[in-house]
Amino acid sequence: MAVPQKPGGGFSRPPGQGGFRPGGGGFNKGGFNRNKFGPRKEAEHRINHFIRVPQVRLVGDNVEVGIYDTPDAMKMAQEQGLDLVEISPTVDPPVCKIIDYNKFLYDKKKKEKEMKAKSKVSEVKEIRFTPNTDDHDFDFKAKHAEKFLQDGNKVKAYVQFKGRAIQFQDRGQLLLLKFAERLAEVGILESMPKMEGRRMLAMFAPKGKKKA
Repeated sequence: MAVPQKPGGGFSRPPGQGGFRPGGGGFNKGGFNRNKFGPRKEAEHRINHFIRVPQVRLVGDNVEVGIYDTPDAMKMAQEQGLDLVEISPTVDPPVCKIIDYNKFLYDKKKKEKEMKAKSKVSEVKEIRFTPNTDDHDFDFKAKHAEKFLQDGNKVKAYVQFKGRAIQFQDRGQLLLLKFAERLAEVGILESMPKMEGRRMLAMFAPKGKKKA
């Protein structure tokens, strides 16, 4: 049996016992303070009396899964102090859940914010050598490169040739290959060292990431 509704949709409940908020906002029964989640600007889903199909399929942990007349499903949501939310509108009948819609949106926004904070844009860090880089300097720069790669960044290592040092390109190549061997546990050499102007370059990517 359908539940009596106010003009314009929604359920009518005695004062002080919850009920739909103006504008289709759901129930406030159960002691959950919805105001702290802020007002809802525009619903991303059809909810409550905005669901105008005659029947819906209810799913979720707090209901017996099955097809219900929409007024009956709304009554079930009302009794739980929650919202009837259409989650799959394209099937027949549409699939709905009985949930706290404001809290659902709040949790969703919070999760998206956390994921965005965790997703870091990869940077390219540069490590500079000379053909005569000594072992101490090499070890110091290798440790920095390892940290960059572990943080998810790429590393561009290059040997700078100045003046007559351009004659020692073989030293530069050996140095970069030695560098690749040192970084093998955390990084992948994307291509063999190559000359660009007076620099010999080698690009390293974090291990486990595909070659760009």
